[in-house]
Amino acid sequence: MTRSILILGGTADARILAGKLAEDSGYRLLLSMAGRTRDPVQQPVPMRTGGFGGAKGLADFITENRFDLLVDATHPYAARISANAVEAAKLADIPLVTLERPAWERQSSDDWQSVADVESAVAALGNTSTKAFLALGRQELLPFEAAPQHHYLIRSVDPVEPPLTVPHARYLTARGPFALADEIDLLRENHIAFIVSKNSGGTAAYAKIEAARRLGIRVLMIERPMRANIETVPNIDTALAAIRHQLSLLDERGE
Repeated sequence: MTRSILILGGTADARILAGKLAEDSGYRLLLSMAGRTRDPVQQPVPMRTGGFGGAKGLADFITENRFDLLVDATHPYAARISANAVEAAKLADIPLVTLERPAWERQSSDDWQSVADVESAVAALGNTSTKAFLALGRQELLPFEAAPQHHYLIRSVDPVEPPLTVPHARYLTARGPFALADEIDLLRENHIAFIVSKNSGGTAAYAKIEAARRLGIRVLMIERPMRANIETVPNIDTALAAIRHQLSLLDERGE
């Protein structure tokens, strides 16, 4: 029996997970992306882009397309999408597997300052002009216009259009992962004093954190949002095991 799986993606983990599931011919797969990235990486399975219209819309989509299982492999900061996934799985009465990468842990030589959100990071830069590397999505940059005294180095997957209305900003368009040596060079050459980052977890974006540690640069680490109190799996292998377990339970029940 072919089982149907809807994967909510937007991360490298989602792409890799979809590829591993595609190696098994017993699955019908659909990877859903929010569509915020203009030129997304090619995916190994059929893909759709755009929202669903909230939890009810997602549940209706699941029911209409007869999906057997929902996988949430979205970014750790996509709290609203994850909350909708929990509610939609309940409404559609299907199992949910949530993949959430463990957060990076502060090392003894790290200089981190935890902040609640982007606005708090802007405030933490202070009033005196400084040089900050903004390792954030382009949708999250607008609050920095409130602090035009700083010099910003901004790296994003897509161009920042329109650019920020600040006098000192340099833009880099690039897609990770990035090598540690390159990150060290980037921070040194631009005389960076602060890095503003989300605690995304995983290895793909970690080089800048290690580079900051080696160079003694302060990291303003934006805390992860609160999520629903649900069971999660930490990596692709455990996600695969959880998916197969949930589908085997459906088989046992004859559903």
